[in-house]
Amino acid sequence: MSESATSGAGISVAVAFAGMRSAAPVTFKAGCPDCRERFELAASAFRLAIGATSRTTFYSFTCPECGAAVRKPAGERIVELLTGGGVRTLRLHSTL
Repeated sequence: MSESATSGAGISVAVAFAGMRSAAPVTFKAGCPDCRERFELAASAFRLAIGATSRTTFYSFTCPECGAAVRKPAGERIVELLTGGGVRTLRLHSTL
């Protein structure tokens, strides 16, 4: 879509997005259960998997201190925060 493209209301894309600023990168506080370090990670460092149940819904990241693969359960509020912050999401489907 070019800047001269218009929406159904007849305004250009450039006008619709005029004045918008880029958003600050989202970071999340996290901790490693292996080395016990606490740190902040960018949304791009996380992966969120949403399954059919709470047992199959989790987020994961790699500890920047010790390199451990960390996987933690994600309840509804965590899912909401991570998806709102731009974390990449994988929806798991059952194979019935």
